[in-house]
Amino acid sequence: MTRSKALLITLAMALAAGIAAIWLAPAASAATPTAVFTKTSDWGSGWEGKYTITNGGTATITSWTVVFDLPAGTTVGTYWDALMTSSGQRYTFTNRSWNGTLAPGASTSFGFLGGGSGSPLNCTLNGQACGGGTTPPTTAPPTTTAPPTSPPPTTQPPIGPLPKHFLTGYWHNFVNPAVELRLRDVPNEYDLVAVAFAEASSTPGAVTFGVDPGLASALGGYTNADFKADVQALKARGKKVIISVGGEAGRVSVGDSGAATNFANSVFAIMQEYGFDGVDIDLENGLNPTFMGQALRALRSRAGANLIITMAPQTIDMQSTGASYFRLALDIRDILTVVHTQYYNSGSMLGCDQSFAYSQGTVNFLTALACIQLENGLRPDQVALGLPAGPGAAGGGIVAPSVVNQALDCLARATNCGSFRPPRTYPGIRGAMTWSINWDVANGNGFARTVKPHLGTLP
Repeated sequence: MTRSKALLITLAMALAAGIAAIWLAPAASAATPTAVFTKTSDWGSGWEGKYTITNGGTATITSWTVVFDLPAGTTVGTYWDALMTSSGQRYTFTNRSWNGTLAPGASTSFGFLGGGSGSPLNCTLNGQACGGGTTPPTTAPPTTTAPPTSPPPTTQPPIGPLPKHFLTGYWHNFVNPAVELRLRDVPNEYDLVAVAFAEASSTPGAVTFGVDPGLASALGGYTNADFKADVQALKARGKKVIISVGGEAGRVSVGDSGAATNFANSVFAIMQEYGFDGVDIDLENGLNPTFMGQALRALRSRAGANLIITMAPQTIDMQSTGASYFRLALDIRDILTVVHTQYYNSGSMLGCDQSFAYSQGTVNFLTALACIQLENGLRPDQVALGLPAGPGAAGGGIVAPSVVNQALDCLARATNCGSFRPPRTYPGIRGAMTWSINWDVANGNGFARTVKPHLGTLP
């Protein structure tokens, strides 16, 4: 055999082997969507969990469903950024209206609080294995550490159009068992009056407002013109008046750029017509932080630097910086006035120490939960305490106004604290909010007459 022939045979054999290798190699599995579980904190008797859903495929996902089992003795409590159903130890989470569509490469997440020591098992995403989310990480989740000894950033811009410490109250543009009031009859203790509520219109994202016919009848005649005059009367007394969007029954949805534009344009038009100084976001049925943030920035670009932007999340909305409301607050903190979380109607909740579920209606509950915001990115002047005005105003979490003052003292001066003591003082804590002015008047004005004077004693 000649060397050239041997070389040709060798090359032929190598080529055949290569072709065989290509033919016999198993095809790589196509990239698919995944749902990855992590424990973001763990305090022994419970934990906070998060699923991150990533579209690793080439086609857009229009909805998602994550299903998993939990061991006996482990349960899901509160949750956010998803809808949940359960059957025994099997839990099903589906997307909300704003986070179901994921383009290739995009991701979203939802979270929940778990009770017990177990972790999710047998996870599926849209009927397929979660691809990394079926078991918890093999490494132990990070344990909760003590709060930092150095203070978080507290640099704040000028206070703006409101006092250093101020009282906010909601005014009812509807009829319920509380007292009906004309706007001009709001007691003088309130610095900021939030008119409840602007409502969704037929245009996506847009809102509308007018005096409620039922209220007008109950007051013996109260027109939009009367209301506008009352807004000016309050402003002549040095008060600020804003329009609140949403409420418990509100269905305002800002889920894309078009809706964001509609929201900004409609709120600005209402402000111009009625003389409002800003807007309050009270969307208790969820929000999209990306597009709501876009809407609020567009509104501020039109209304100017003195625009008042407040938010009234529920307690569960501010348990984690990954929750949509908290994300919105952090995303717009450069233009945000204040967050007055509703510290009621929530049951027991974790505080910033992540070591105990504090019972609502206590100083510990107010201070430990406010601490979460104060230690996770919001300035003290952007945090206020929201409480019911008294009997009838809420189903749970009602406290004596003196308890509100104790909580403010604890946060501002480290005095009058309960068993929970914040890691530092926050002299700039902004103040308090109550639901509502109408309920406070119905209960003898005890909230305003107790809390407002105390605000003047804070540092």
